[in-house]
Parts: sequence; C-alpha cells; structure tokens
Amino acid sequence: MTRVLIIEDDRKTASAIRDGLQLEGYEAVAVNSGADGMDALRTGPFDAVILDWMLPKYSGIEILKDMRANGVRTPVLLLTARDTLEDRVLGLDSGADDYLIKPFAFAELSARLRALLRRAGDVDPVQRRVGDLVLDIELRRARRGMRLIPLSPKEFDLLAYLARHQGETVTRQMLARDVWHETQRATPLDNVIDVHIAHLRRKIDEGHGRRLIHTVRGVGFVLGENARE
Repeated sequence: MTRVLIIEDDRKTASAIRDGLQLEGYEAVAVNSGADGMDALRTGPFDAVILDWMLPKYSGIEILKDMRANGVRTPVLLLTARDTLEDRVLGLDSGADDYLIKPFAFAELSARLRALLRRAGDVDPVQRRVGDLVLDIELRRARRGMRLIPLSPKEFDLLAYLARHQGETVTRQMLARDVWHETQRATPLDNVIDVHIAHLRRKIDEGHGRRLIHTVRGVGFVLGENARE
C-alpha cells in the first residue's frame, strides 16, 4: 500500500487530506508540526510527502532542504498560500517536486499526487511476479502456476510487501512497522509475524520443488527464487 506523509499544522486541513487519501486506498499519516514531520521521516519510509510551507519549529523549506541534503528523494508536494513567482521558484529550488496553492480542491491534490507517484515509479504495478508466483495487486489475488492461493487479507498484505522487496532481506522490524503498523516491536508481535510467515510458506511453497520464501537467520525473510538461508 502506498504510504503518504502529510505535514500540515492546520489540523482540520490535515485531517481532511488524510481522510480523503485513505478513502482512495492510500495509507496516510498526518502530523501537525515541522518537528513531528522530521521525526516521522526518520522513523519510516514514505512513498510521497504532502508538505505545508508555514509550520511551527521547522518550516517546510527547512524540511525540504534537510531531506535533499540527506539524500532522501521521496517526492514532495508543497502546499502554501504564498503564490508569487519568487516563492514558487524558492519552493522548487529547495527540492519540492510540485507546488499547490491554498485554497485547493482535494481532487486536484489527489491528481497531482498520482502524477508525482507515476513519475517516481512508486505506484504498485497491476501485477508482481516472483518466479511462477503472480500477485494481482488490484484484485488482491495470488496464484502459483495455475493454482489460486487462498490468502487472508493480512497474508496478502504480507506477501505483497515481500514481493515489493523481492530479493531483499525484510526484517521483522520492517514488517512490524509497514504491515502491522506498529512502531514498537515486541515478542508477541514477532511471534505473530512468524506464524503468518509459516502460513504463507505452507500455502506458497508446499508441493513445489523450488521454495520462494526464505529465512535469513537472525535477520528476517527474503522472497525470491535464488535466496539462500
């Protein structure tokens, strides 16, 4: 699921954007100060940021410059009531990918966000393939070869996350944060993750000569054809 961070000090505006994006299928997180925005950017990956210019503690421009100075290339849509040419140039030169003047219609914000994600290549494709495993992201279906695999909603979310990071080691910390949406790991949650991985392994790999789900001992898991345990 595409994750969007909203940094907006007007709580009513932030909530309206968050609720609208959630209705469109995004995972949207809203914070209301520059300091909280900086903290959120440090603790979890986001696919896009909607960033207000005028914020307490750190301004949107300061956040932008900090992101780009640290190599964070996440696309940013800058929101502001400042509409002079000089302001627009400053926002774009500071690292914004697009600029939206307040007040705005949510439909335009949503369209601009989709355009940013398309350009960044971060929108999930309709299908993901790992060997003979095929995930239909839109229909939330998985099959291996010609066999449809029955999955619970959480199992599909977990498998889709592993597929998105195909060939990469995914830690329990990442799964706790990005699939279970828990910022703090705990032993009971690790046990829940391990149970879901075991269920997926049985459903996907049982009866096949080549396993796709692999354990990296003491680290996490890898989905791929050539991973080694």
